[in-house]
Amino acid sequence: MSLQSSKTALIFILITICLDSIGLGIIIPSFPTLVSETAHVSIDESSKYYGLVLGSYAFMQFLFSPLVGNLSDRFGRRPVLLLSVLGMGLDYIVMFFAPDLFWLVLGRAVSGIFGASYTTAAAYIADISLPENRAQNFGMIGAAFGIGFVVGPAIGGLLTDFGPRAPFMAAAIFSLINFIYGLLVLKESLPVTDRRKFELKRANPLGALLQMGRFKKLKYLFVVSFLLILTNMSVHSAWNYFTISKFGWTTKEVGMSLAVVGVCFGIVQGAAAGTIIKRLGEKGAASLGLGILFFTLVGISFIPGEMGWMMYLIVAPYALSGIVDPAIRTIVSKGTANNEQGELQGVFTSMMSLGEIIGPQLFMWIFYTARKEYPSEDWSYGSPFLAASILAFLAFILVRWVLKDFKKEA
Repeated sequence: MSLQSSKTALIFILITICLDSIGLGIIIPSFPTLVSETAHVSIDESSKYYGLVLGSYAFMQFLFSPLVGNLSDRFGRRPVLLLSVLGMGLDYIVMFFAPDLFWLVLGRAVSGIFGASYTTAAAYIADISLPENRAQNFGMIGAAFGIGFVVGPAIGGLLTDFGPRAPFMAAAIFSLINFIYGLLVLKESLPVTDRRKFELKRANPLGALLQMGRFKKLKYLFVVSFLLILTNMSVHSAWNYFTISKFGWTTKEVGMSLAVVGVCFGIVQGAAAGTIIKRLGEKGAASLGLGILFFTLVGISFIPGEMGWMMYLIVAPYALSGIVDPAIRTIVSKGTANNEQGELQGVFTSMMSLGEIIGPQLFMWIFYTARKEYPSEDWSYGSPFLAASILAFLAFILVRWVLKDFKKEA
């Protein structure tokens, strides 16, 4: 693949990841209202169903990510990516017309299947990356996700005047336009000679998780990735309920605040991650990011109710946790063959999806229970973030142990 083709393909891949992120973020500001509407319950009661709707997306992504990754190792990245982008666009249309909660959950589940394109996109990045820019390119994945998380909530917040369903049609239009763009510009990154036989035993979640064993001690880095995404799901799941109930924010204010989060993550992962990892090394960068994540989650938990503006101050240090994922992916990717990059990224995506399955259920249960049992206690608002800070600390300890001899091994 020529240098120009690689640059064009990289743009498409980053747009695809960005659109996947938009699909997640665009619904967050209005989602409590939409869940309340389709479940026919109050906003407060809707928190019981919120985790179910979010978890359905992640559950299907968990099931299908290894399959998608292995299919891309067998048939190439291009057809798998394009099919995923097309399917995502069509599914957003279905969700736009969802008449009740069942169809909303079903729509999110189907989106999870096509959202597994993240696996192939990451493998494509690995295909076209050189050793010296691998960390930077993986950081760009995070930046694209961050930009999507800017655009998504911002669009979702602004479109609430047209109803809670309007963001889905916007997401559908973006995805279908990107599909047409991909048809025109995307070249295949995996040569036929580098492809491998498809094996069903390696293309399912259990088989994918069993493949972690061949990474020896580094297999525990997948656990760190799981703890990282599980920790961050406290923010993805509880941010809107937390800010609405504690600070009295409107849907638009929630959307704009999440846009600021996305901007900060985009800056960190797009512009700073490669430099930070180069200066500190993968071990130092991962440790720094997890340490900052612990302290910022604790800080969010104890912001006074009359000082909601402090959420904006804490976003910048929180965004620095975005250097952890590219650091870990770089370490493991370096020792993986080209025709196994799809499978490798499938394992990462499975761990990510597993965290996204458990996270919404766990943190919304913590929030709902704490607010119900201790409604007069200020800490109950931030209970999901306090729980998540413990997980961040465990991830910090684990990454220090796994990588204690990393420089010597390198």
